Amino acid sequence: MIEMIDRKPLIAALLVAALLSSAVAADQDQELTVFAAASLSVAFEEMGQLYKSNSTYRAIMNFDGSQMLRTQIEQGAYADVFASANKKHMEALQAGGFIDNSTVRPFLKNSLAVLLPKDNPGRIHNLSDLARPGLRLVIGNSQVPVGQYSRQILDKMAEDPDFGPEYRDRVLANVMSEETNVNLVVSKVALGEADAGLAYISDVSPKMTGQISTLPIPDRYNIVAEYYIGVLQGSRLPEQAWQFIELVLSEQGQSVLKRHGFSPIGSSNLIQSAPGSQADILTRAAETAGAAA
Repeated sequence: MIEMIDRKPLIAALLVAALLSSAVAADQDQELTVFAAASLSVAFEEMGQLYKSNSTYRAIMNFDGSQMLRTQIEQGAYADVFASANKKHMEALQAGGFIDNSTVRPFLKNSLAVLLPKDNPGRIHNLSDLARPGLRLVIGNSQVPVGQYSRQILDKMAEDPDFGPEYRDRVLANVMSEETNVNLVVSKVALGEADAGLAYISDVSPKMTGQISTLPIPDRYNIVAEYYIGVLQGSRLPEQAWQFIELVLSEQGQSVLKRHGFSPIGSSNLIQSAPGSQADILTRAAETAGAAA
């Protein structure tokens, strides 16, 4: 006698699993993935909230050194938007065909300062003190933008007779660690694990002022860093990615960046698009949707 199997529970379970899978996929489709330089952490978290309040999508942030983010993208990591702390890493991704070139824009400026623990254990009162033997200095490594800018500043200072050609080497001899992103530099200074660090002015957020003080670097030695943002060629949400960039470039977005210590790039470089670029984005969005259908 053949035993009849009731398949209804099995069918019901498969339907539930299919619905759950569809819900997860739909939820992922509602997420815009933004790879952004570590120095943008606080400002872009706020930018993400603004984006969510004006969109059905939410921005998921991945913060790290620009060079680390570039490597992740080159190795196949998915992202919709890339925001770099310098032009070098953006151009490298453009050269590799990873970026929609028509969407790339400069969007802010930043400069560096010497960060000190609030109690200043190294008794650092001027830039010459950074060359004093025995200090514990922390900087970015030579691949991360803040580390490159730090070395350029030291090069400029070494060319000034007030500091002398040996200044750069004497300062670098005090480096106890080289970090892969600027947040690690700030953290070590704030915790008192270093006597000083070279980081961005914007890194001293209001919540850090009780832990860190700054020693300014004069303009003649300082570096004005320009940050760049663009849409990834492989983005499944190119229209939404461009909308996020438009927010960053808008008056409201620039106000957020300014509040967090960054300098606006100037309205002439902002929203104005290259001819046809917005149409190209919308065309690619339609093509992407068609390929997924």
